[in-house]
Formats: sequence, C-alpha cells, structure tokens
Amino acid sequence: MKNLLLLCLSLVGCLWVSAQDSTKVKDTTSASSKAGKLSRKKTTEYYKENYKRVRRKFDSTLFSGNNAVTTSDYAEELEKIYQMLNRVPIVTESFVRLDDIDDQLDQEDSALDILKDRMSQNERTFNVRNLQMFNTFLDALDQNVKSYTHYLNRYDTALDGVKKEIGNIRKDTLMLNIFRDSALKDTFKVQLQLLKQKWRQVDSLVALNGQQINALKSEASAHAITIQELQYRVDLELKAVGTKAFGKERRYLWEPRSPGGGNFTRGAFQKSVDSEKQLASYYFSNTRSKRFWLWITGMVFFYWVWVNFRALRRRDRLKAIESFQFSFIAPYPITGSLVFILILAPLFDLHAPALYIESIEFLLIIVLTFIFRKHLPRPLFYGWGIFFLLFLLLPITRILGLPLSLQRWTTLIIDGVSAVFAGYFLFGKGRLLKGQPRFIWFAGLLYFIFNILAVICNLFGRVTLSQIFAATAVYSFAQTASLAVFVRLVVEAFLLQIQSSRVRKNYPDNFDLGPVSKSIRRFITSLGVILWLIVVMTNLNIFDAANDLLVDFFTSPRQVGSFEFSFGGLLLFLGIIWLANFLQKYIAYFFGDTGDDASLDDRGQRSRLLVTRLVLLIGGFLLAVAASGLSVDRITVILGALGVGVGLGLQNIVNNFVSGIILIFDRPVRIGDTVEVGDKKGRVKEIGIRSSTLLTEEGAEVIIPNGDVLSNHIVNWTLSNNHVRVALAFTLEKPVDTANLQPDGIKEIVRNNSNVLGHRDAEIILNTLSTKTVELRVYFWVNDITRTPYTSGEIRSAIYHHLEKQNITVL
Repeated sequence: MKNLLLLCLSLVGCLWVSAQDSTKVKDTTSASSKAGKLSRKKTTEYYKENYKRVRRKFDSTLFSGNNAVTTSDYAEELEKIYQMLNRVPIVTESFVRLDDIDDQLDQEDSALDILKDRMSQNERTFNVRNLQMFNTFLDALDQNVKSYTHYLNRYDTALDGVKKEIGNIRKDTLMLNIFRDSALKDTFKVQLQLLKQKWRQVDSLVALNGQQINALKSEASAHAITIQELQYRVDLELKAVGTKAFGKERRYLWEPRSPGGGNFTRGAFQKSVDSEKQLASYYFSNTRSKRFWLWITGMVFFYWVWVNFRALRRRDRLKAIESFQFSFIAPYPITGSLVFILILAPLFDLHAPALYIESIEFLLIIVLTFIFRKHLPRPLFYGWGIFFLLFLLLPITRILGLPLSLQRWTTLIIDGVSAVFAGYFLFGKGRLLKGQPRFIWFAGLLYFIFNILAVICNLFGRVTLSQIFAATAVYSFAQTASLAVFVRLVVEAFLLQIQSSRVRKNYPDNFDLGPVSKSIRRFITSLGVILWLIVVMTNLNIFDAANDLLVDFFTSPRQVGSFEFSFGGLLLFLGIIWLANFLQKYIAYFFGDTGDDASLDDRGQRSRLLVTRLVLLIGGFLLAVAASGLSVDRITVILGALGVGVGLGLQNIVNNFVSGIILIFDRPVRIGDTVEVGDKKGRVKEIGIRSSTLLTEEGAEVIIPNGDVLSNHIVNWTLSNNHVRVALAFTLEKPVDTANLQPDGIKEIVRNNSNVLGHRDAEIILNTLSTKTVELRVYFWVNDITRTPYTSGEIRSAIYHHLEKQNITVL
C-alpha cells in the first residue's frame, strides 16, 4: 500500500515538471514565430520595392518604341544589293542561244525570201517534187521557229525577274536614306562608287539583252506568219496539181507558139541553179538528222560484214564460204555498203529536193554499173548503159532552165527514145529480158508504159502529168534493179553471218542452204516491195494523199457496243505480234543454228535460244498491248473472253502452253537429250511453246504435244551425263574353255576403244543356253550415247576376230 502511494506521487511530480517545460517551449516558439513573421514582412517589402525598380528599368529598354537603324544595317543592305547585281551577268550569260538563234533566223530569212520569190513567179507548172520539198522544208522551219520562241520566252521571263529585282531596289527605304543623308553618303562613299559602276554594267546588260530578245521575238513572229502563208500557198499548189495535171495546162505541142513567148537567157538559167542550190542547202541543214541515221545504218552494215569476214580469216576458214559464191559482199564491203545506203536514202527522206533525189539515183546507178559490169551478160550491160545516158538527160534539161516549149520538145524526144529502147528489149527479136527474173521484166514493162504515157501527155499539153510519168518511169526501173541487188546483198550478208557463227562453234561447214536462203529472201523481198511502192507512189505524187487516207482510216475510232478501238491499233497489235513470232522463229539462224543435227549437241545455246524465244513472244505481246493503246479494262475483257474459250475448248492448247513453259524452266528434258516418251525414242530436236520434236534414229521427226510429254513417264538417257551401258551377246558352240576364251583379252579389246569409259571395266558373263551352245555376254560403258551404234559395231567386230583366232565357233 505504501509502495503504491509512492508510485502515484512520483507520477504526479513527473507530469508537473513536463507541464512547466511545455509552457517554456511554447513561449519560446511564440516569440520565434513573431520574429520570423516580422523578418518575412520586411523581406517581402524589400523585394517588392526592388522589383518595381527593376521592372521600370526592363520596360524602358526592351519594350521601348525606338527602331533606330545602325550603320551595320546599311552595310548589310549594300552587300545584298551588290550580290544581287552580281547575279545579273550570270543570268544573261545563260542566254547562250541568242546568237545562234539570230544567225539561224537570218539564214532562214534568206530561204523564205527565195521561197516567196519562187511562189510569186506565178508559174503555171511547178515541179511536183520541189513542191513536196517546199512543204517539208516549211514544216521544218515551223518547228525551228517554235523552238526559237520557246527559248526566247524563257529568256524573257528570266530577264523580267531581273528587272523586277532591280525595280525593288529603287523602292528600298535604306537606300533612299543613304542618298538623302550626306553623312551616310560620306560613310559609304567607296561602296557607293563600286555600286554605281556595277549598276551601269547591269543596266547596260539588261538593256542590250532586252533589246535583242525583243527583236528576235519580233523576227520569229514575222517568220511564223510568213511560214503559215507559204504553207497555205504550197498546199494549194499541191492540191491543184491533180486538177491541173489532167487538165490542159499548155497548148498542144503541134500548135504554133503564141507571140511574145519567153526566150532562154543566161540569167534565168543561173537563177534557177542558184535558187535550187540554196534551197537544197537550207533543206539539208535543217534535216541533217535524217542523213545522220542513214549513215549510221550504213556503217553498222559495213561493220557487220567486216567482222564476220575477219572471224573467218583469223581461223583460216575462208574456204567455208566458197560454195556460196558471193557476188555483192567482200571482206571490205565498201561497194555493198554504198548500195545499202543509197537504196535506203529515199526511205529516210521521202520529200527531199529533186536535185538530191537525182544525185542519189545518179550515184546509185554509177555503183550498180560497176557491179553489173561483172555480172550481166554483155547485151544487157550495154542496155543498162543506154538507160544510164537517158536518165542523165532528164535532170540536165530541167536544171538548164530552158524555155518551156524547148523543154517540152526535148523531153518528148527523150521519152520517145526511152519507150523505143524499152520496147526493143521487151518485144524485139532477141527479147533480151525474157530469161531474166519476172520482176525485172515487170519493171521494164512499167518503164515502157510510163514513157508512152509521158509522150502522150506532153503532146496534149499535160506538162505536169508528163513530168510525173517520165520521172516515175526512170526511178521505178532504177529502183527495181537496185532492190534486186539489195535483196541479194542482204541475203548474202545473213548467209555469211550463219556460216561465221557455225565456224566459231565448230559446226560442220555444210548445211541445207535452200530453206534458210528462201526464208531470208522472202522477208527481205517483202521489205523491198514496200520500199519500191513508197518510191513509186512518191514519184506519182499520190503518196501524201494515200498516206493521209490511210492515216485517217486507221486512226479513226470505231465502236462495237461499249468497246472502242481503231484499225490502226489492231494492225499495230497484230504487226508487233507477227514480228515477235518472226524473230523467235528465225533468230537461231543468226547464231548458226539452222536446225540440223550438228546444233543438237550444243545444248547450252539451244536452251538459251529457247528462253530468248519465250522472252520475245511475251515481250512482243506486252509491247503490242502497250503500243496499240488498249486499256487495262479492255485487256481484262479480252482475257475474260479467252477464259471462256479455255473453258469451252482450249484446255489442251493452254495445257500445252503451260507445259512448254515448265519444260523450259524446270528442264526435265533439254534439247539434244536422248529420251523415251511413251513408245517413242529419239533425240530432242526442239522444245516449242506448244509442242516438242523428237528426231528418231531413222530420221523421222516426231511431234509430241508438251502436255503429253509431262503427263507420260519420261526416260531421259542423258539427264546427268551421256553414259550408257551396252551389252553385246555372242552365241558360241560347245565346248568352250574359259582359258581358251581369254576374258582378259576381250577386256583389253573393249578398253582400247576411245569411246569406252576407262574407269569402268568391262564385264564378261558366260551362260549355258543348251547342251550345244553357250552365250557370251560382254557389258561395257560408252561415254557418248550418240556414238553407241558405231562403238558397238567396232567392239563386236574386234571380239569376233579374237574368238576366231582362238578357234571358237560363233554361231
């Protein structure tokens, strides 16, 4: 009890002491808090006062309205202006074609003056070919003027940009301040002097270039107007040629000449020659790209023939082409290349001046004369010489500028002599053209008929028609003779290519020339006929009309239901498909593969040719679709129609086509392999898109659809190698002693043959067939399956002689 009382008293004492300490702490904390509050209040007032002072200072400097320009600002502005003025000469120097345009316009101005003079002479009869040349020449000039205008407009736009920048300088406030403030002038005195000099240079450049551009634009505009006027007049003359030609243009030739007819003067002759030369010169300078590609074509032909001759010469195999008896190509085919170029020249330039065409034909006839001197019989060569002389007389009478009446009498005599000359060769006693090719006789007949028509038209005052018929007679016959040489020339070049490729690949020299030559000649003759028709129609002045008619017919849109097409697109589509098929069919000739057995061993080339053919067909189809202008939706319609056709009856064709592609790329069989397909055995001669061809040992060609090839079991004897195991059987009469047989001797016989694999020993087996006979079987491996019959025969014969020496009877 006593202890409990002491414990309570001690607790009360502790609580009292703790209460006293809390009171002291509270007073101390209260005093501290008051002091802190007073201190924070003073600090806040201090910062507020200083913040107001700082804010007033900040506002007065950064947000004031003072925009004063410093000296450095003026210096930077002067530097920018100086740099801009320095760019002006760079802009004007980019006008590189101004002088060239100026020169070209001056030259074309002279040509237009000549054309205006020729068209203003009110001639009653214009030379048709020259009218065509005028038209082409004016078209070329019109394109040139459009090109000049394009460049001049571009230059003018660039110069306007420079002028705009210069105009902005005049409005620059900083520059105005400099020129108004004398102090600034003194500060930038050196810079302003340099700027003044540069300004004068730039102002002079802008003014000079502006004047030149404006003058050239004005001259080009005047040329465009003159060209349009002349084109209109030339078109009228060309359209009127047909009407005038069949109408009476001049008096009948037997009628008396009207008084006051013009006489021939030297000035008229010189004027005619000069104008012809100048116009021809201008024409050639504006159409030189056409002759550039003509020369490129001729040089490619020369290089092609020369390279093939060089390949044969390096291998000392020129004798391989002796059997071809080439007449028109040589190791350095200069003459052949000239003929090639001169024949194609009219095709590259259908509306060339008459002087150019006559020069081309003149050179061509000279070259042909040297060729015919060696290959034509003497009477025909003399006839060719007379034709050459008659050809020369026509351009001479035209270029002399004779009075029309005298020119008509001269051409009448020339045309009459030409008709008599042609009649003698066609219908005379000798009939010298009777034994010649049919197209030569046909050309002679045309020469005779056109000259008769020229004589008749000249007599009855149809001068233009007479000129047309006379020119057509000469050029058609010359073109026929030259195209005959052209066809033979190209055929010989292709035969040279074939033989050269065969020599490079070590193929035999001899091959079946007939089908190859016939295929090439047929294609080249078709091109020659087209070229001949173009030349004849051009001379008859119906090419442009026919061309316009055909272009209108083939380009006019046609519609079948909702399907729109044009005959031109269809023709282009079919033409490209035909060309692709032609190339894939005959491209092998170019590499020496004529389809004979020798090329079957070159499996690599045959495989590459097969892929090339497939690429040509697919590429040709895609190109045909793109060139014909068929849209994707129309192609979808066509493919849909094909899909219906496949479902109805084209399954086998599509199956064969897909199987052909699988054979090409999967290559279970390759060209040259020896295979068995069903009951057929032979070498694979060709793998086509639809079918494959097997060449049997008997020489028969078995055509098997590609679908059947893949659907049947294929035994390929040469898939991984050409080795084949051969078994020879001999029936021997008993008794046969093994020691007397000498198996090692038989193995040696087999081993010594070069066509037997050396690392595989022969196997010899004896089997008893009956009480009187024994069968000897010899097994060995041949390294080339194609040599199996020859090797078996050699070894069989050697073993037979071996057995005879051992007194073993072979039954």
